[in-house]
Amino acid sequence: MKYLILAFPVLLLMPLSSYAENPAPVPVYSIPIHGDIDRQRMVFIKRAIMEAEAGKAEYIIFNINTFGGRVDSALQIASLIGSVRKAKTVAYIPSSAEGTGVSWSAGTLISFACSSIYMAPGTSIGAAAPVYQTQSGMEMAPEKVVSAVRTQLAALAEKNGYPKAVALSMVDKDLELDEVYINGKLKLALSGEVADLKRQAEEKKETFVKGKVVSKKGKLLSLTAGEMRKYGISSGTPDSLKNFYSNFGVDKDTVVFIKETAEDKLVTILTGSLVSALLIIAGLIALYMEITSPGFGIPGTVAIICFSVVFISNALLGNVGSLELLLFILGVVLLIVEIFLIPGFGVTGISGIFLIIAALVLSRQSFILPAFQWQKDLFKQNLMVVGGSAAGAFIILAILMPLLPRSRFFKRLVLEMGEKAEDGFTVQTAGVKNVFAGQRGTVVTTLRPVGKAKIGNELFVVQAEAEYIDAGSDVEVLEVTGNRIIVRKC
Repeated sequence: MKYLILAFPVLLLMPLSSYAENPAPVPVYSIPIHGDIDRQRMVFIKRAIMEAEAGKAEYIIFNINTFGGRVDSALQIASLIGSVRKAKTVAYIPSSAEGTGVSWSAGTLISFACSSIYMAPGTSIGAAAPVYQTQSGMEMAPEKVVSAVRTQLAALAEKNGYPKAVALSMVDKDLELDEVYINGKLKLALSGEVADLKRQAEEKKETFVKGKVVSKKGKLLSLTAGEMRKYGISSGTPDSLKNFYSNFGVDKDTVVFIKETAEDKLVTILTGSLVSALLIIAGLIALYMEITSPGFGIPGTVAIICFSVVFISNALLGNVGSLELLLFILGVVLLIVEIFLIPGFGVTGISGIFLIIAALVLSRQSFILPAFQWQKDLFKQNLMVVGGSAAGAFIILAILMPLLPRSRFFKRLVLEMGEKAEDGFTVQTAGVKNVFAGQRGTVVTTLRPVGKAKIGNELFVVQAEAEYIDAGSDVEVLEVTGNRIIVRKC
């Protein structure tokens, strides 16, 4: 009995020891960024990040192998990576027979957006200046674009603890990057900063030695895996996948590899500018035809399908919330009110159109008001797509309206036979038929300008010709049109 009591604590600890030796694997997700950086890649990465976050990933690894691509897509991807809060983001540039072992241009932006960078031996990173393909070859982008990329890459470097001087030198070829040693510690600095660093070191009585020029003026900075490790920018240069994954306490078998699917490609097509524009044009035309026609029919069904595809496809990218849907519904309601309840076309109708356009623009972006230059550019692009589609829809409607009544399809939807007065049809009630111009009566309720007046022995709804007429005033009938009686004060 005594030995059993002594052994009891040991028995209790045995499951705990077993659990400690075999802990649950760390949730690690790997997302490939291979080939050209474009909108399709951005769509896939956005969906992949959402999947990784839903899986409560502790690490999200971006396997980067690219020569670059579209600047706007790269900036959006960098923003998506920067928005990750509950997982550590890792850029990994592998060296394999299938890849090129580089993260250049747009790939540099994406790498610096991650909280840590790992590079396999033989890989490189840098040369992030935006360029355009022209008939005469590759040319540097305008200063406005270069400045936006330079600022954003420097901001990413500053956020994640990388040297800003390195980020700037990778974008701006007019900068020179030097090695300096302060108290024996290696540091990289722009040539314009060296004198200040030397003066500060002398004031602190620290040793200062200027080293070699890393990147000369007139050349964009690119660094190898060894140089990135030497300057303390990368977190390591693992020579195998096993060694790389060991940094996160996992092996390859436990990593979740997210791959691009057919659905990603379909969403890319549906959210592209051309298809979105066609859907918006078709939806707006069908919406107008529906709300100006009695009942509910084919145009309404077409409008619902078009706008459902627009909002659902953008919702899969995380761009659509309650705000966009509420704005769109409110815009449609205002248009209906303007068309059916308010004569003419004024503030209500214009407000409805504005809200619909605003909802469609916001459905194409993850932000409401642009804060960065790339967001401003994206906002302008989205505004052009939606605004151009709306203008196109109005032009097409203007062309179709005279033609629709003569079309065979339209004749199936609209009742052609008219009820003409000469055929005995009338909208007048029996009482109104006895009212004629010149008759006099007395106002019962104030005409503002519509109210009630007693004409003969009956009470009628009448309308004042111009000014309001107070109750008790005598009026004269000016005109009787249908059921409408126009009066003026005697």
